[in-house]
Amino acid sequence: MTGKIYSFESFGTVDGPGIRFVVFVQGCPMRCLYCHNPDTWSAAGGTQYTAEEVASRILKYKNYFTGGGGATVSGGEPLMQAAFVEELFTILKKSGIHTALDTSGALYDARNPRAFDSLLAVTDLVLLDIKHIDDGEHIKLTGRSNKNILAFARYLSDLGKPVWIRHVLVPGITDNDEYLHRLKAFLSTLTNVEKVEVLPYHTMGEVKYNKLGMDYPLKGVQPPSPERVKNAKEILK
Repeated sequence: MTGKIYSFESFGTVDGPGIRFVVFVQGCPMRCLYCHNPDTWSAAGGTQYTAEEVASRILKYKNYFTGGGGATVSGGEPLMQAAFVEELFTILKKSGIHTALDTSGALYDARNPRAFDSLLAVTDLVLLDIKHIDDGEHIKLTGRSNKNILAFARYLSDLGKPVWIRHVLVPGITDNDEYLHRLKAFLSTLTNVEKVEVLPYHTMGEVKYNKLGMDYPLKGVQPPSPERVKNAKEILK
């Protein structure tokens, strides 16, 4: 089976525990205003690789994964290529590699909750991006509702699948104490959250938008202050 790959990172340190080989897949259904990789959106882009070819690349770095490292598939949105990621993770698990899935969960459908069960069976950790706890604000931020995402979080909790929650702190959008407390209240209903990561918004993607001839949606928005980042971490810890 082949998948469309945007890029690889051989020594990732921010996408799961330890040193990780990160595979960024092509294609994403979300249109997050702060996305710094808009060139991953189109499913028509990327380079085709077989699962075996990607696994071969990863296994070259196996000696660096001691102490809890492994492989992470990010995006784009990995669930758009779930069968490919499942095959890749199956190969990696046979070699004892820790696997992490970095996803928004947007493609989960509560009407067909078991659609990704076979992928989750070979996934050790889910890095779940919750973009915004308020549905209306989530639609403004990403173009999609958060209902499936929150339902996916509950389903992962029911399965007991380890999860790290990731939340981007954006001034004027998610950096709001009311929303942060609402997110905390939701996370408190889950039993599988091992870690909550507050990711401060940054403007590094603006250069890429300019190169692509695209208007940057959050032009003028500055990163949150250290005090606001600390505040969010205190609320969500």
